[in-house]
Amino acid sequence: MSESLRASVAQWIEYDPNPVSRARVAALLEAEKFDELEKLFVPRIAFGTAGLRSRMDAGYKNMNELVVLQATQGLCTWMQQEVPSAAERGVVIGYDGRHNSKTYAELTAAVLLSQGVRVYFFDQLVCTPLVPYGVLLKKAAAGVMVTASHNPKDDNGFKVYWSNGAQIIPPNDVGIAEAIQANLKPWHTDYKLDTTNPLFVDASAEIMDSYFGQISARYCRLREQNKAAALKVTYTAMHGVGARYVTRALAAFDLPPYIPTPEQVEPDPEFSTVAFPNPEEGKGALALAIKAADAAGSTVILANDPDADRLAVAVKNTKTNEWVMLTGNEIAAVFAEWEWLQWRAANPDADAGKCVMIASTVSSKHLRAMAEAEGFTFRDTLTGFKWIGNEAIKAQAQGFTTLFAYEVEIGFLVGDVSFDKDGVRTAAVMYELANHWALQGQSLLDRVAGFYNKYGHFKMVNSYVFCDAASKLDAVFAELCEPAYPTACGKFAIKSVRDVKRGIDTAQPDGKLVLPHMTDSYMVTFTFENGATATLRNSGTEPKLKYYVEVSSKESPAAAEALLAEMTQALVDNFIQPTKFGLIPKKAD
Repeated sequence: MSESLRASVAQWIEYDPNPVSRARVAALLEAEKFDELEKLFVPRIAFGTAGLRSRMDAGYKNMNELVVLQATQGLCTWMQQEVPSAAERGVVIGYDGRHNSKTYAELTAAVLLSQGVRVYFFDQLVCTPLVPYGVLLKKAAAGVMVTASHNPKDDNGFKVYWSNGAQIIPPNDVGIAEAIQANLKPWHTDYKLDTTNPLFVDASAEIMDSYFGQISARYCRLREQNKAAALKVTYTAMHGVGARYVTRALAAFDLPPYIPTPEQVEPDPEFSTVAFPNPEEGKGALALAIKAADAAGSTVILANDPDADRLAVAVKNTKTNEWVMLTGNEIAAVFAEWEWLQWRAANPDADAGKCVMIASTVSSKHLRAMAEAEGFTFRDTLTGFKWIGNEAIKAQAQGFTTLFAYEVEIGFLVGDVSFDKDGVRTAAVMYELANHWALQGQSLLDRVAGFYNKYGHFKMVNSYVFCDAASKLDAVFAELCEPAYPTACGKFAIKSVRDVKRGIDTAQPDGKLVLPHMTDSYMVTFTFENGATATLRNSGTEPKLKYYVEVSSKESPAAAEALLAEMTQALVDNFIQPTKFGLIPKKAD
């Protein structure tokens, strides 16, 4: 047993407020089960993508009460240093339906209250989008959402929002991480939440009432049409918290109630019907929703992930009687067209150039093509909604109106009442627009086809391989980038390379990166001579190497599909090389 591990374990036993996990670690130490201790403690969980996310277990590698306590002490320290009147402005705290989420949220609140920091607490299971909205509404210094989003049932997380209502980015993430390390020892020996403390505020009703009032006023455009809606929409919360909030969102739009997926509509921390509670996984994850939809004669399925910040859409092709999962890019096309039509109808003479749509750089370039045709502004960002949200805030400060923003991993933002992905208000908007087009005799599939006929046939593969060791990831990118970047992928010539980790963009005159330089993560984008793009990156939250390949064709969807299949295979064979590096391919739906 190394001295560093021994010191870490001893510190844990001294600091851990939970007697059960403390005793367990002490027993492992006494029994000299050093291998088991190393699995619990090494490496220490990193404060990274918007906070913390990991398996729930004892030790510094995992999510548990001590790690949450230390994270809160670090957040509190950094926040009070950086945000004027932080204690008075307070922190908004919410939690989802996972095991231990309420415990972690209450501990977070107790730590903050002990330092005289006001707490706006959701005293019920809440969807993630209400926390960043609440930060803006209450002008809070920060927000914390306890959730692991769509991760498996054994995981949990600690997601942090800054005072601007967006997920944290540098320098705040780095500052909080350093403050955590400087404040590992609990400030108090016993943290208990005192709900009688005058600084403790149950803000649930106020924030929810404001949120649903705002989305109704701002994004419901066809209220009278909605009242008579005949389109049947089926919904699944994927065992998460979304059902009650989507119910209220539809009511705010005067839309009829959804058809529920009975087995998945109520919160269930065991996620008893799905191994991976992620609607992005495909039709397999929506099998029960499809069953419910078919039984009710529904032709549209809406699905949230467990914390309801993402939205999946499936459509029944009435010609073939088959269900079609819309990709994140296709859903974005439907939303972008709708928001553009609504804005232009309301502002026929306004300067479109002061409107902006935003997408992560691995998402489709179809919004760029649309912007060039329609005259609005398009911006792209690094991957992750923390970058998208902060870019929307920046655009607003520059006098732009954000119409729509998205990431291909089914994260969507309509408008600017908040600045994080939102599966609740987008569910209501999607229902409204789907009903409107149905009255015109058009399905969502028809709208997707029309979008691509107008702006170009864009086709993308968004997939991944499992990568269970950092050394494997390092090996893939070392071969890809050292000593020089490849000039071709199979028969496809490469025009330029952008490497976020190394700060290089060969398309720029000076060869330097325009996007933020992120030295702690891999993301390499290849632009090909034929206009196609391919990006490889590591996931910030899961053991995956993700890859994205996109092509476009003026000719036809079939031509684009054929080129996409060929280029994707070339990428896997020449760059990813799963067999060589021991990577596990994603299972087909």
